[in-house]
Amino acid sequence: MRSKSKVYFFFHRPAPFLRERTRLKKHIEAVFRREGKKLESINYVFCSDNELLKINQQFLQHDYFTDIVTFDLSETELVIGEVYISLDRVRENARNLNVPLGTEMRRVIFHGALHLCGYEDKSMAQRKRMRKKEDYYLAQKV
Repeated sequence: MRSKSKVYFFFHRPAPFLRERTRLKKHIEAVFRREGKKLESINYVFCSDNELLKINQQFLQHDYFTDIVTFDLSETELVIGEVYISLDRVRENARNLNVPLGTEMRRVIFHGALHLCGYEDKSMAQRKRMRKKEDYYLAQKV
């Protein structure tokens, strides 16, 4: 019997570069298992800079563009989350960092999952730890 995915993708705009979605969803589920967390569900919502700016302003009182906003909706040890990702910002970051768009998108996707696993990125030490974890999961073959 096939298990039901706990990872869902929603698109406000098409994202043709996001390939092998079923495999990526399994990889995301593996992140939670490896981090010792029980995933109930995670919704990834891919949107524009302007859509994510509105979310950033309304819910976090931040008045700037960002590539990702993560909401932990968990009420028990089961992880439930929503992750909003700006396709515009990820494209720009990939260009600026001179990395393939798919690689940058996966990095941001894992970044959101890692936030839901308890990782923060407020301090330089936390950002370094987060980047190390992102690199680890990018290198994994699931």
